[in-house]
Amino acid sequence: MRTIVLAEGQILQRILSETHLIWSEGLAREPYARWWALQLKTAWGRGHLRRMALVDGDEVLASVKEYLFDARIDGRVVPVVGLGAVFTLSAHRGKGHARELVERMLTEASRHAELALLFSEIGPDYYAKLGFDVAATSECALRVAAPAKRGAPATMIRSGEDRDLVSIAALGRELAAPFRFHLERDADLIQYGIVKKRLLAGLGPAGMRELQFFVAEEGGSAVAYVVVSVDRGARDRSAKALAGRDVWMLEECGDRDPSGARVGAILQALLAREPATAPPLIRAWLPPGFLPPQISIEQSRPSTGEVMMLRGLKIPTPKLSEPDVLYWHGDLF
Repeated sequence: MRTIVLAEGQILQRILSETHLIWSEGLAREPYARWWALQLKTAWGRGHLRRMALVDGDEVLASVKEYLFDARIDGRVVPVVGLGAVFTLSAHRGKGHARELVERMLTEASRHAELALLFSEIGPDYYAKLGFDVAATSECALRVAAPAKRGAPATMIRSGEDRDLVSIAALGRELAAPFRFHLERDADLIQYGIVKKRLLAGLGPAGMRELQFFVAEEGGSAVAYVVVSVDRGARDRSAKALAGRDVWMLEECGDRDPSGARVGAILQALLAREPATAPPLIRAWLPPGFLPPQISIEQSRPSTGEVMMLRGLKIPTPKLSEPDVLYWHGDLF
């Protein structure tokens, strides 16, 4: 009889060995396992993250990560179950095990969650058959203008710290308020997203990745911030397109000033540190309508690699267009 169990011990190791081939992000097998284990030790991960497996006796058939969030939809806070890394082990493909696992997980989750959320890397069609609808998002390529005066702008910035997270959560609530759908991001969830990227950088090959977290403050409190992941390996993996440029992903940001001018100034200051190097390619999932005056959008395209999809469990599936959604790239799972 097929059952769903918590993936641990030998079951987990089997799953990690197979999923390492596609989701390792450049990590070797053992660092990849450590990356997962350390995520579970964060304040948010301990209570909101687990990996489940569909098994038949000693056979591991399929697996999935489960994330538990709160989100706000049309002004109301609802519990959400997120499903990620849906995977069928190679020896058992083509038999509907992944679909069975997803359906059974959603049936169980409907006891406490009102909405299900996932990101599809294979396009929307498969999950549409399971009742999920697309919530459109776009990825932008950004250009940051040079300061009017040569050198870095006169904006005092420092490295972000855990003590800033409460202020950052407050900035996020202000920015998110006009949107129909967004996560309820508290300090623990924000910390989890930052730590996850830092662990990826630290466990990977030396110098390939870096996580940059900077704030501007007034009166000892953060009034603006950016979280940027730097991928130096991308220029080698796609040398012709990038011509030696690093890739920066603006994972998230916020500013007490609705214009976002301090976010733009922080990015200018970070870029000014290495004026002789080729400027990076900067990408982001910017909230619709949020564009700091120092930033222009060079290109925008639908997020085809990570298609956001929702399914109602206790509520009707919401129909969301891009202006309805605020979702940071750093909250992808």
